Amino acid sequence: MPPTLASLVHHSALKLTVRAGADRLDVPVRWAHVSELADPVPYMEGGELLLITALKLDAEDPESMRRYVRRLAGAGVVGLGFAVGVNYEEIPKALVDACADEPLPLLEVPRRTPFLAISKAVSAAIAADQYRAVTAGFAAQRELTKQALNSGPEGLLTALAAQVDGWAALYDASGTVVAAAPDWAGRRAARLTGEVERLRERPAPASSVVGGPEHEDRVELHSLGTGRRPRAALAVGTAAAPGTAERYAVHSAIALLTLTTERSRSLHAAEQRIGTAVLRMLLAGEPDHARAVAGDLYGGLLDAPFRMIVADSVPGARATATGGDRLGTLAEALESAAARSGEAVLVVPEGERLVVLAADGGAAVAACVAWAADLEAARTSSERAATEEDEIVVGLSAPAGPIAAAAAYKQAEQSLSVARRRGRVLVEHEQLAAGSVLPLLADDAVKAFADGLLRPLYEHDATGRGDLVASLRAWLSRHGQWDAAAADLGVHRHTLRYRMRRVEEILGRSLDDPDVRMELWLALKATSTDQ
Repeated sequence: MPPTLASLVHHSALKLTVRAGADRLDVPVRWAHVSELADPVPYMEGGELLLITALKLDAEDPESMRRYVRRLAGAGVVGLGFAVGVNYEEIPKALVDACADEPLPLLEVPRRTPFLAISKAVSAAIAADQYRAVTAGFAAQRELTKQALNSGPEGLLTALAAQVDGWAALYDASGTVVAAAPDWAGRRAARLTGEVERLRERPAPASSVVGGPEHEDRVELHSLGTGRRPRAALAVGTAAAPGTAERYAVHSAIALLTLTTERSRSLHAAEQRIGTAVLRMLLAGEPDHARAVAGDLYGGLLDAPFRMIVADSVPGARATATGGDRLGTLAEALESAAARSGEAVLVVPEGERLVVLAADGGAAVAACVAWAADLEAARTSSERAATEEDEIVVGLSAPAGPIAAAAAYKQAEQSLSVARRRGRVLVEHEQLAAGSVLPLLADDAVKAFADGLLRPLYEHDATGRGDLVASLRAWLSRHGQWDAAAADLGVHRHTLRYRMRRVEEILGRSLDDPDVRMELWLALKATSTDQ
C-alpha cells in the first residue's frame, strides 16, 4: 500500500500530531512538498502533503486562512503539515478552524522533526510500495507463465482473474468468447462482443476501457497479435483501475497470449499449405491421395458430403485492400464457427478468391449463409450505402463427395458468376436448378446477341409491311401449330405461313431447325419488356 497520512502519524520517529481532519487520514500521499508561497497551487499536482512554517502567510487572519485552505483542497492537496516553534509557537486558531471547516487534515510538526525527515519517510514508503508491486508483478508473471504452459489459455485466464481480483475472457478472431474465468464471467464477456468488434477495426496493438462508476465493473479490452488484423482479444474486468502489481499481471497475460496467438498463426499457415495441396488433389480427381495427405487434419471432412464455397471480390474491390479484408473476415467467421462446433473445415486463399470445403449442413455453411444475409441487409439498409468497392460475392455448390470435387468447384463458380450478374452476395447452386433460366438472359452479352439476331425483323416491321416479330412469337409459343397460332393473331393460317417464309428469307435460317427455333425463342425472351 502507498503511504497515507495515518501511516505518517503512526511513524514513531516523526512525532506528528493531528490537529484537524482526523477522519480523513486514510488518503494516500503521493509526495511531501515544502512551499512558503502565499499561493503554491500552480505548483501542485494533487495528492501532496504540503509542509509550511507560515513564513509569508497571515496565519492569524480567519478569512485569509479560509481562502488559503480552500484553494489547497481544490488543488487536491491531501494534508497540511505545520511546523511549530519556527514562526509560531503553536498553530494559529484561524488555520485550525479553516482546516476543520474544509475539512483538510492538519498535522502539527514539532520543531525537532525536520521537513526533510518527513520527505524521506514518504519517499521510502513509496519506494517500498513500488518494490512490493514489482515483486508481486514478477511473481504473477511466473504464475501466469506456469499456467499457460501447463493448462493453456484457460489456466492463464484463471490465474489472471485471481491476480486482479476480477474476471478475464479471451475472444477469437470473430469476436466470440472462447474462454472465461471464473465461469460466471462468460455471460458478462458475451455482452461486450460489439466493443470487441470495434476494437478489431483498429490496427494492433489497441486497447480500450468500457464501463466506469455507473457500470457494474471496469473492463479493459486489449487486442492480441502482431499483424495488421488482430487475431484475438483479451478482456479484464475489475472493480477499479488496476494497481501496479495488477498491471504487471495484465501485461504479462497479453504477452503470453500474443505468443500463443502468433504460434497459432504459424500453425494455421502450415495447415493452409496442407489444405491447398489437398484441394488440388481433389480437383485433379485424386481423392485417395488427398485423404492420405489430409490425415487426421481434414480426414473427417472428406468422408462425408461437403459443400464447396468460392468467394471473390467484385472488380471494384480488387483495387483496394477492403475486398481482401472482407475475404479474411469471412474466412475467420467460417473457421470460428467450425471450431466452436468441433467440425473440420478447409479454407484455402486462392489468389483473389477464397475456396472453402465445409461439411454439408454444418456450422461453417450456416455461418456463411448468415454472414451473406447480414451483408445483404447492410447493403439495403438506410444506415449504410452499399458500394462495389467493399463487397464480395459468394457461390455455394450442391452437396458432393471427394470424387465429385471438381464438379462441385464448377458449381460454386457458376453460382458465383450468377451472384455477380444479379447483384447478390450469395447464390446457392440449388437455387439455379430450381429456378428459371430466364433471369440469366439479363446478361448484357445475351441481350446484344438477341438484338443483333432480331434486328432485321424489327426493321422490317418498322416499315409497316407486316408484323413478323409478333407472328414469330405466336408461332413459337404454339410449338409450330399453324391453326392455333393464326387464331391467336386473328389472321388466316396462309397469311401466317407467308410471314414465316419471310422470316426465314430475312434471317437466312430455316425454322425447321430446332436449334434455330430455340435461339429465336430465347432472343425474343431476352428482348421482351414484359419477361
